[in-house]
Amino acid sequence: MRYKYLTAWILAAAVACPASAQSVKAGIEAWQRSDYNDAVAIWRPLAEAGDADAAFNLGQAYRLGRGVPLNLGAAQIWFERAATSGHIDAQTTLGLLLFQNGNRIAGLRWLKAASEKGEPRAMLVYGTALFNGDGAPQDPVLGYAYVSRAAAQGLPAAKDTLAQLDQILPLAERKKGVALAIAKAKANPAPSAKSEPKTSSPAAKPPTTGAKAAAPKPTPTRPVVAASGNWRIQLGAFSQRAGAEALFRKLSGKLAGRQAYYVAAGAVTRLQVGPYESKAAATAACRTVGQACFPVVTK
Repeated sequence: MRYKYLTAWILAAAVACPASAQSVKAGIEAWQRSDYNDAVAIWRPLAEAGDADAAFNLGQAYRLGRGVPLNLGAAQIWFERAATSGHIDAQTTLGLLLFQNGNRIAGLRWLKAASEKGEPRAMLVYGTALFNGDGAPQDPVLGYAYVSRAAAQGLPAAKDTLAQLDQILPLAERKKGVALAIAKAKANPAPSAKSEPKTSSPAAKPPTTGAKAAAPKPTPTRPVVAASGNWRIQLGAFSQRAGAEALFRKLSGKLAGRQAYYVAAGAVTRLQVGPYESKAAATAACRTVGQACFPVVTK
């Protein structure tokens, strides 16, 4: 297997010989041995000379604080250098970092670039933003197309999101989205996983920065009302929890005292409200709230 660069999930690296004689692969091998200082010493001159793989790896080192002090500002600088060169993992990682830190416009610019190349994490976040009009002009069909492509590549969070979009978007619109997804897949096939280095060392894996679904952790924001049941209604998915909270405040007067649950799912926060005793009751609530929503079961 040919080692060229580190993915957003796996950071590996270096050997203990002169950096001038080394390659990006040598840095990866050193990192796999936990020789982080040597890895950084190998990558830095390569990155400064314009090697996009080395720049991305150096950015990951700064992001994790291994071989260098943790410095997100420096990490962003190196990610930008690699992303500007067209490095898809750098575009995705940089886009996700910016988007999750509130800079949605800049983040979506990089996520769009990676999405056009078929990167699944980027397509999930960018597609969800398009569907919701969150930091980008709302385009549910195009958003559905990106999410469906990410789901087709096996991304668990994308599969979950797609199932929810299927309950919201009319069939005719979904068909348009699927056709658009197929056309985009033919024009820009998904990146091959063959060039991704593998490692059996869990310590070599950085924390996920992508849209991998987190285990739902509902957080009630109000005292539980005199209602029970396993059903809720979902009112939207947002890049920032604050957006979900704002929508709940806006609609709380129409929700008959039900409580809000902010459910983390990768890079988005889903606003759910409940409980309701049955699917019929949840469906009825959707009809009265004046906001696109759909019932979800919690057990």
